Amino acid sequence: MHRHAGIAHGRPRRRAALAVAAIVALSPLTGAAQGGAALVGVDEVRAEVVSQTFPVVGRLVARRAGVIAARVGGPVAEIKVEIGDRVQKGQVIAVLVRERLRWERERRAADLAEQQAKLRGSEAEMQLKQQELQRLERLQSSRSAAFRQALFDDTQIELAVLSGEMAEARARLNRAEADLRLAELSLDYAVIRAPFQGVVTLRHTEVGAFLSAGASVVTIVDDGALEIEADVPVKRIAGLRAGDRVELAIGERIQTGLVRAVVPEENPLTRTRAVRFTPEFATQNAGFAANQSVTVQIPISRERDVVSVHKDAVLARGEGRMVFVVKEGAAQPRPVRVGDAVGERFIVEQGLTVGELVVVRGNERLFPGQPVRF
Repeated sequence: MHRHAGIAHGRPRRRAALAVAAIVALSPLTGAAQGGAALVGVDEVRAEVVSQTFPVVGRLVARRAGVIAARVGGPVAEIKVEIGDRVQKGQVIAVLVRERLRWERERRAADLAEQQAKLRGSEAEMQLKQQELQRLERLQSSRSAAFRQALFDDTQIELAVLSGEMAEARARLNRAEADLRLAELSLDYAVIRAPFQGVVTLRHTEVGAFLSAGASVVTIVDDGALEIEADVPVKRIAGLRAGDRVELAIGERIQTGLVRAVVPEENPLTRTRAVRFTPEFATQNAGFAANQSVTVQIPISRERDVVSVHKDAVLARGEGRMVFVVKEGAAQPRPVRVGDAVGERFIVEQGLTVGELVVVRGNERLFPGQPVRF
């Protein structure tokens, strides 16, 4: 059980059979003594294994959430989702008017075809000049009277010029291919799709509105990827390590989670650090919501063995505390020193041992040595 700040939680290590103990304790009493015995309730002093926790109010946060924006500009033709709709990754959210983008794509495709044709013409002209140069080289090597040095030199220059023109043609072709690809992407981006699964929490536009590139369309929260964030006081951080299991209270439900990360950044105003916890339970379709409050029980001490007594057994006497211990059928007062609470019990620091019976009901009317019965 987890309790409030500075309060411990624990589990019983050993329980006694109270009925048997009562019979053994009261069997020596005579009939006369039984008649004057006070009716009380008793409980056993027992061992506990406890650890202390400190409650911190955190919140559920979505690991994936955000505004889905338009990648290209244009008027909205359709919006296919409403607030509260659950969408899957890749599902169409909205569609922009696509006619202009479609014709832009056709124009870029025509530009590409033109550049391809120009490159093919340059390649054919280049091939002819190379053949002419090869013919002149054969005449030169055979020392033919038909060889003309001036023609040979002019052909070499023309071939170099054509080579440069072909390089320009290839560059224009590459640019035309890139322009076509961009036009196709713009046409594809006119259909706005969900980048991840989640629930639509807000619509930012309507049909007919003009969107510029980067304008908001809808907000989506992935409720299947929720985790807990809590601002933990710096002095309590030492008890947290990655992988530690903690108790989480979400409304009336008690759940568990694991420490995922302690963010290495301190808030100078509150002297707290953000800690993220991964829930050990499904969040999708469980009714949870982003920013919902969660109480996280932060461990501030490791498990230890203690002796505990029921809270109702402890009475205040002046500045001290005492309990009535049942000994041989009679209530005997005993001063005790108690520490932190363990649920409905106190940790005993001094005065009691495991297995002793103490009075938890009717102890306000008892006097030292008074006979008791259960």
